[in-house]
Amino acid sequence: MAKLVSATYGEALFELAVSEGKEDELLEEIRFLREVFAENPDFGKMMNHPKILKEDKLSVLQNVFKDRISDNLLGFLHLIIVKGRYDAVDEILDYFEDQVKALKGIGIAYVTTAMELSDAQKKEVEARLFQTTKYRSMEMHYSVDESLIGGMLIRIGDRVVDSSIRTKLNKLQSELLKVRIG
Repeated sequence: MAKLVSATYGEALFELAVSEGKEDELLEEIRFLREVFAENPDFGKMMNHPKILKEDKLSVLQNVFKDRISDNLLGFLHLIIVKGRYDAVDEILDYFEDQVKALKGIGIAYVTTAMELSDAQKKEVEARLFQTTKYRSMEMHYSVDESLIGGMLIRIGDRVVDSSIRTKLNKLQSELLKVRIG
């Protein structure tokens, strides 16, 4: 359900930005919003609190963000509060950012390995991704998961390439369990 909400509202915000040619401006404003949200975690708690009236939430929103963000983004935040969807604001903004990055040809890759990669290895992974994708630039996120044993797991959008030893061993085990002897 949250995925559907984020896609519905995120797509609406994206289409608005594209129709007005303001993707970059809105992206910057969203980064500013995220900073404010991170510095003030009680703001989100208040906006999601069921006993605080929507009118009060809208008044706080207006007081905090008027003249700090565009009317389009402020109006959008008003809409998700009125519709009771503020709980999905992070996912909605993530969806919007992903759409803008896709429009600009920026890929977002999550690479998980069993041990830390050197800078040279990271450059090699990135070069391979450029060869096998349509992206003009890549936003790389690296993490370590020792349970992979070896190899790597790469996720770009909804595509996953899993060449980890753990997965290969699990597949081998599954195949061996299917074999009947005698």
